[in-house]
Amino acid sequence: MPSWSLVSICVLLGVVVRWGVSLNSYSGAGKPPMFGDYEAQRHWQEVTYNLPVKEWYFNTESNDLAYWGLDYPPLTAYHSLACAHVAKRINPAWVELEESRGFESPAHKLFMRYTVLVADLLIYFPAVVLYCLYLIDGSSKKKLSTLLCFLLYPGLILIDYGHFQYNGVSLGFALWGALGLGLGWDAMGSLAFCLALNYKQMELYHALPFFCYLLGKCLKLGPMGRGLFLLVRISVTVLLTFALCWLPFLSDPGQAAQVLRRVFPVARGLFEDKVANTWCSLNVLIKIRSILSSDSQIYLSSACTLLAVLPSCFKLLTKPTFWQFKLALVNSSLAFFLFSYQVHEKSILLAALPVCLLLHELPLVSIWILLASTFSMLPLLVKDGLLVPYAVTSLAFLFLSVYLLSALERCTEEELRMGAYRRLLCFLPTPDMEMGPIVKWKFYVCMAAMAGLSVATVAMVPPPHLPDLFPVLVSLFSFLHFLGAFVYFNVIQFTEPAPSRKSQKKTN
Repeated sequence: MPSWSLVSICVLLGVVVRWGVSLNSYSGAGKPPMFGDYEAQRHWQEVTYNLPVKEWYFNTESNDLAYWGLDYPPLTAYHSLACAHVAKRINPAWVELEESRGFESPAHKLFMRYTVLVADLLIYFPAVVLYCLYLIDGSSKKKLSTLLCFLLYPGLILIDYGHFQYNGVSLGFALWGALGLGLGWDAMGSLAFCLALNYKQMELYHALPFFCYLLGKCLKLGPMGRGLFLLVRISVTVLLTFALCWLPFLSDPGQAAQVLRRVFPVARGLFEDKVANTWCSLNVLIKIRSILSSDSQIYLSSACTLLAVLPSCFKLLTKPTFWQFKLALVNSSLAFFLFSYQVHEKSILLAALPVCLLLHELPLVSIWILLASTFSMLPLLVKDGLLVPYAVTSLAFLFLSVYLLSALERCTEEELRMGAYRRLLCFLPTPDMEMGPIVKWKFYVCMAAMAGLSVATVAMVPPPHLPDLFPVLVSLFSFLHFLGAFVYFNVIQFTEPAPSRKSQKKTN
């Protein structure tokens, strides 16, 4: 077990990097009339503090839903209310009803940044530390290296501490859920994931693996006896957690229905900005939104998402191990990101979290996908004035993670878990070709391409007839990475056994 002084140093470095990023600009800074996500979070504090619960999700004279109306589940609203009580004590002008719209000041920016950091220190950081210390086999060096790389993942830092959101809360709860399942505390894991789902509805990306793992475990223990007892205990935990979160809205069916309408809006269309998923990429060739009606788009995306995620979840259901669970989390979140309806570029963070869980087992591929996920948000980060933090944090993560995790040295076919690909190569003219060097060179080429596109995005002017050239290239390039990762992790889940403790020790 690593010494707690070294663990504290890793945590401190994570905090320092986050605070350094927080000194930069944020979403919508000085851009009326709507400003950006920073104002959305501030406005939710204003609404929840000044209005009764029954008006939080309804359009009223004092709550214009067209101006950043609350559209996340109740736990987000309660979090906003808690922050608002603190804000009111410091400066009532920060949450004054209607008069505080668009409020910006250095002191308020400092307060908002602190709210993100405190939430992370309470929820996200402890989950990361415990996962790395107790669910990673190997030496203390390996645990600490993984911990530091996990905490320095640039995508989450740039969005929460630059752009401004609270993704660390929902992802932290989801990680607590995974931690509970990994330690055998299934009820605790279920409770934590329910909190994640009640904080952000996008946690549905992870819902099927949690459900299939727990159901598969109950079936494995037997439909009667221990299996039935576990199923009842989990069911009661889930129902009670949801009931407590939704308690203020359950007395009136109309209230609950309105919350659901706000949480799952379908009027926004198949996609909005240049997001690196299937529908936006396909739109370059086929204008799906013009060909199909809105209802048809919903049915198409739902069917494709379900077809993409079912094989992985069925495998998990029949073999409920923690290794299968982690792979299913990656595959499910990538399937939702690639094929589901109304995906935002920031939703790739939901796929990045389970990839972080595999950093110690598949270091090169995990680092690759995590950097691609950060790169896919480049147009948003440039828009927010976060180019320098993006470059610094991405380069630091690249060099530190490759060095600490020995990613380029662990490139054999066995460690890349590419046995299935080796079997496919027997049909090629050169069946003895080594996969490791090929993967390594692809990694170098992709890193160079990301760097080149990043420079081109800010240094070159696109042709007048192609104003969105660089955002489209970024999204297409990232889409190819995510689609390739989806195939790769599915192949691993269906063909490769879990890493043995013996092989784990050998790599240390």
